[in-house]
Amino acid sequence: MRPILIIPGYGNSGPGHWQSLWESNMRFARRVQMPNWDFPHLAEWVEALDIAIREASQTAPPVLVAHSLGCIALAHWGQRYQRPVHSALLVAPTDVERPDTLEVLKEFAPIPCFGLPFLSRVVASSDDPFVSIERAKEFADAWNSHFTNLGPRGHINTASGFGEWPRGEAFLQELITG
Repeated sequence: MRPILIIPGYGNSGPGHWQSLWESNMRFARRVQMPNWDFPHLAEWVEALDIAIREASQTAPPVLVAHSLGCIALAHWGQRYQRPVHSALLVAPTDVERPDTLEVLKEFAPIPCFGLPFLSRVVASSDDPFVSIERAKEFADAWNSHFTNLGPRGHINTASGFGEWPRGEAFLQELITG
């Protein structure tokens, strides 16, 4: 089985979040531990992600599962490194270029906009408070990712009613099988 790296966003993903449930239920899934979930620094997050990808790649190129700020960290990683990655699921990427972005997240701007060199899918919601659906589609287009609009589903996290997420697991399986 291919390794799966879970990449939460700002504040980490709590115990009821779909990422945490996947990590618990999927044998080959593990969370990338960022140096500081509440005061993220771009260089530290990208380095932690690179170490995790490098270690996971010893088995096979990993599948990456990012949420929110984790998606933006992944894009920065992809701009700096060229390690083997099988595919990536990028869910609810946050727009750190918005004027109302939290100060602590602003160093993640500008958002890299280039074609990711692996299969990927961006999944977004039409009423996400941290990114407009149009902007999420722009990210998907820039990253050469398939795009899925879930409709009005908030930030696709625990607060918006996401715990177990079978449709997300189906997206993940599509990426794993190619």
